[in-house]
Amino acid sequence: MTIHAQALLFDNDGTLVSSLASVGRCWTRWAAEYGITAEEFARVELHGRPAAEIAADLLPAEVVPQAVARIEDLEVEDVPRGGVHLLPGTRAFLDALPADRWAVVTSATRRLAEARLDAVGILPKTLVTADDITRGKPDPEPYLLAARALGVDPAHCVVFEDAPAGLASGRAAGMTTVALATTHRAAELHADLVVEDLSALSALVTDQGVEISPRA
Repeated sequence: MTIHAQALLFDNDGTLVSSLASVGRCWTRWAAEYGITAEEFARVELHGRPAAEIAADLLPAEVVPQAVARIEDLEVEDVPRGGVHLLPGTRAFLDALPADRWAVVTSATRRLAEARLDAVGILPKTLVTADDITRGKPDPEPYLLAARALGVDPAHCVVFEDAPAGLASGRAAGMTTVALATTHRAAELHADLVVEDLSALSALVTDQGVEISPRA
């Protein structure tokens, strides 16, 4: 299967980098600070959603702004402690792409996203974060905003995601979806193509765009 695209849109955490250990440490500490029980915390979907939406599911509205600022501080402070590392294939795959043909689209805040990306040496020309949107994944807004920023029709974009919410966002935006089974089982991921991680894919840049295909 070969996928033809004009632009490639990547989620960050779980797609390009892994910050699972950091997320676990920081959110566990955060929940304890705000008196959230393990049972309450377990009922909320964390991965692929903006922190503001998660906090709103767990806390009174008047506490949410402060709580969101606190989790951002905890996660940014955790980055230098080994809180993030590149996933297999990320470097080679991104290095094969022209800078104006790809973007990172993340549910993290800009401050946190830039801290994590800078720590692993990824410098996207186009970055869409939680600070840029009004509705997070699974709403299509984040990916539609990225397509607009790159000047590409959504139908000619490919979304790379590890989380069901992000894949739903890409589908709702009318884009082709590629799922990476880095944080969820392949059976849980609904996409046009499912692979283990970016090391399973190759990208060939042509005059017509980018051709993405599984490695033999």
